[in-house]
Amino acid sequence: MKTFSFVILILVTFLSCTSPSPTKEIYVAVAGDSNADGSESKPYASLNEAIAKATELRTKADASELIIHMLPGDYYLTEAIQIPATLSNLTIKGAGANEVRIKGSEIIQPKWEYYNDHILVSTVPEHLDFDQLVINNEPQILARYPNFNADAHYWNGSAADAISKARLATWKNPKGAFFHALHGGKWGGFHFVISGIDENGEAILEGGHQNNRGSKPHEEFRMVENVFEELDSPGEWFLDKSAHKLYYWPKENLDVNQAKIEVAVLKDLIQVVGTLEKPVRNLTISGLSFQNTTRTFMEDYEPLLRSDWSIYRGSVVYFEGTENCIVEHNEFVNLGGNVIMASKYNKGLQIIGNHMHDNGASAVSFVGDPSAVRSPSFNYGQFVELKDMDTVAGPKNELFPRECIVQDNLIHRIGRIEKQSAGVEIAMAMDITVSHNSIYDVPRAGINIGDGTWGGHVLEHNDVFNTVLETSDHGSFNSWGRDRFWLPKRQLMDSITMEIPDMYTWDAVKTTIIRNNRFRCDHGWDVDLDDGSSNYHIYNNLMLNSGLKLREGFNRVAENNIMVNNSLHPHVWFANSEDVFKHNIVGDAYQDVGLLGWGKELDYNLFPNEAAMMKSQIYDRDLNSAYGDPKFKDPEHLDFTVSEDSPALKIGFKNFPMDQFGVQKAELKAIAKTPEVPELKDPSESTSSPVVAWLRNQLKTVDSPQEQSAYGLNTAEGVIVLRIWKPSPAVQNGGIRKGDVILKAAGKPVKTVQDFFKINVEHPTDEMDLVVMRNQTETNITIRTN
Repeated sequence: MKTFSFVILILVTFLSCTSPSPTKEIYVAVAGDSNADGSESKPYASLNEAIAKATELRTKADASELIIHMLPGDYYLTEAIQIPATLSNLTIKGAGANEVRIKGSEIIQPKWEYYNDHILVSTVPEHLDFDQLVINNEPQILARYPNFNADAHYWNGSAADAISKARLATWKNPKGAFFHALHGGKWGGFHFVISGIDENGEAILEGGHQNNRGSKPHEEFRMVENVFEELDSPGEWFLDKSAHKLYYWPKENLDVNQAKIEVAVLKDLIQVVGTLEKPVRNLTISGLSFQNTTRTFMEDYEPLLRSDWSIYRGSVVYFEGTENCIVEHNEFVNLGGNVIMASKYNKGLQIIGNHMHDNGASAVSFVGDPSAVRSPSFNYGQFVELKDMDTVAGPKNELFPRECIVQDNLIHRIGRIEKQSAGVEIAMAMDITVSHNSIYDVPRAGINIGDGTWGGHVLEHNDVFNTVLETSDHGSFNSWGRDRFWLPKRQLMDSITMEIPDMYTWDAVKTTIIRNNRFRCDHGWDVDLDDGSSNYHIYNNLMLNSGLKLREGFNRVAENNIMVNNSLHPHVWFANSEDVFKHNIVGDAYQDVGLLGWGKELDYNLFPNEAAMMKSQIYDRDLNSAYGDPKFKDPEHLDFTVSEDSPALKIGFKNFPMDQFGVQKAELKAIAKTPEVPELKDPSESTSSPVVAWLRNQLKTVDSPQEQSAYGLNTAEGVIVLRIWKPSPAVQNGGIRKGDVILKAAGKPVKTVQDFFKINVEHPTDEMDLVVMRNQTETNITIRTN
């Protein structure tokens, strides 16, 4: 009996020693308490105080879970909250995103005077240097030219003369003005600060580092801001930093003396930073609204390998060196740069049920460290010679995000200032799941994967549309695969990939899956797998407008997809690509460009008409395919399920759900948009310009953004040389080649075949100078025309 009692005593003692410590709760309220101790009855007045208390508890070796409760109100941070590894097992929990606001702004109380009939002026505290002014929770317009127009296509208003000499001459002090312009090919944007005027009366510009594929600023799509003389309409403002004076033209019916006026002073709000060896674990951030931070487009940027992207490695809520952290049920609005970033080592980060809108750059970014990449290159034209290349597959170290989830988020109107941005950006990462998100009204891709390192991503049940609104040559989904195998020298790349056909798996070690999504892009492709994108399985997707592009990669399997009004765009396939395209419904003939081979298998697809199908059958493909009306059940309501007697079912197509796209959280689904319903094209319509003969060569006008992308053009203009006749005088002695695009003839621009013929007829000699785009480089040649 004594022995039994002793065993029970030991067991009770063991359980009491090993049972988890109780959760400790800390409270924060805007009013706070003069004798605050963090209790519910005596809450702290700021999040900083609560974090300090949590740190104090941790220094006492208290391993209990901590919860910081944030009660309703506006919380103005004076510096970003730092969460190190010692604050693991912490929850920061708000009373609801509509009730608790974490702000990077400061309230000011101007004493307004009239500067003129429209503009008010007030002195502001000398420490303030801000680029966002918010009045009654509405962001105002930094003085700009041209004036803000919510309906304008580019920059909410653009003008070719934004920094012309004539306009610069009207400004008393242009120093500090911001010049924004699209990339020359509209592949994102550039941002500059004007540091002065040179002896020719032109702006001295600093910046332009925000895009990894350099060009001159676009000649037309330009905008300038932060110029006092351009303060000429209601809602505009200007800060004279040297005199510490704020100028403002009030909007109609605004009582500025009763208004709540805030200025953004912080660029980030919460920084969660540990290390690979000592990560921050089990942090949860929920029920908060994050608002009003400064813009970051002039911060230092770094290239993301050989993608077109450069990025500022920073965000409003930032994670580095973390495990199993959660960001859920928050709102992120009016933030100047990137919203959430997982940088370098992050495992198991979950971003769930958030509303991200009206922000300056990307919403969610996963960006590994280049040190994890073997034989990395950092610009389109760079590559490592095969003899010098590390040929081991997979990552070199652990400094990259993996096993993370972005789920059930509503993301829209991001990239308001930075055009090379995305709803979700993935670069140098592995096993990222992006599921049930609604992403729309964005300037470039909704979801972008910058490289093949290291795959394993799953993109499913997303609704991505109204994309590529201010750029071009892109898609609702976009990827690049400019990995170790990919070289800008096509012939060299061909020879290497023939010798080592599985070389693409050195970086794309896992298959990326794109399934059960709805895409619509009216300014590019619905799904764009660009340069080298490899090892993808794409199935059960509804593509509503611009089809699927597969360029220069390996082992892409696309099956059981619906491409409304469009088709497959096979661009520059390798002879041994091993690509598969089967059991799909397409709305047009394949739009092929520059193929060395037609893949492993293209068959059992449904075409709209016999002519579209026969184009592929010429190349011994689609021999078991069919054509006809797919008999969609209710396309007017975005239900593209096919009926029981559809010919699509006979070639192996299987219906997939049409009611599971996008955000599912009830309160977000209630406000989320859905894509515009496409008007079904007549099956007999052709999308291509006619092919015409000239000196027995075949020419065609560039007529689509797809062809612009395929040939590396800045605009969708020019004349494609589809086929050549070798004896033709225009071909002899270094003349035109198949795949050339004629841009100029005899010094005159060539936009169409008609332009070219007119110039040719009027040209006085039998020799003519041409500028052609050849292998994505402008080349000067001279041809004979007789």
